[in-house]
Amino acid sequence: MKLRLLLIGVAALVFALAIPVSGLMGRDRPELRVAAAADLGRAFRELAPMFERESKAKVTLIFGSTGLLAKQAENGAPFDLLAAANEQYVKDLEDKGKVLPDTRSLYAIGRLAIWTRKGLPKVRSLGELAGARFRKVAIANPQHAPYGLAARKSMERLGVWERVEPKLVYGENVMQTMQYAQSGNADAAVIALSLAVGNGGSYSLVPDSLHSPLRQAVGVLAQSENVPLARRFCAFINGPAGRPIMRKYGFALPGEHLK
Repeated sequence: MKLRLLLIGVAALVFALAIPVSGLMGRDRPELRVAAAADLGRAFRELAPMFERESKAKVTLIFGSTGLLAKQAENGAPFDLLAAANEQYVKDLEDKGKVLPDTRSLYAIGRLAIWTRKGLPKVRSLGELAGARFRKVAIANPQHAPYGLAARKSMERLGVWERVEPKLVYGENVMQTMQYAQSGNADAAVIALSLAVGNGGSYSLVPDSLHSPLRQAVGVLAQSENVPLARRFCAFINGPAGRPIMRKYGFALPGEHLK
């Protein structure tokens, strides 16, 4: 009987010690919630584990169109920072007191590309999309996706928008836009270069003279409970570990040359 009571006591002690320790370990590891433009999907999925190892924090990535993410951030969504595909969205949030004023920084100049899946001919210019062989063309929704707006502006400047517009299918963001072309629901997609690089199929760059520069900026949200950690992540993107990954996916800063 004494032995049984002793064993029960030891088991209870182990249980009592084990649960709080695991709980504390979970609480000791902060979580950073990163709202990021969809064009950052591949780059940030590679960057996040590197930052986790360095910071010992958990990084949760939330991808979407910049416009919708910015609206959610303004309405109090529990993000720690916003990495936008258009600097203006971060500036607007800063003006409204939603982004800490000393945290807005440029991390990339984005590029636009025309992508077709493997087995289809390479499209060399936006003008070709007006041709009869293209029945469906995918772009991101210009109402809230910076790359979609850049695609529209480029076609307008070339004078082909009116001929291409009836063929358009709209993705909520550039990731969904590419999926339309990957699945065959579109014959071509106008997307971010970062999603086209090394992703099968073929692509051609859209001249950046056809649209306003895609200046991409990041900012720490004022509501964040992890401001120091969020600042570290912003610095990490533009630091010696982050820049090679960003360049790998076609992102450059002014004066920075891609291989």
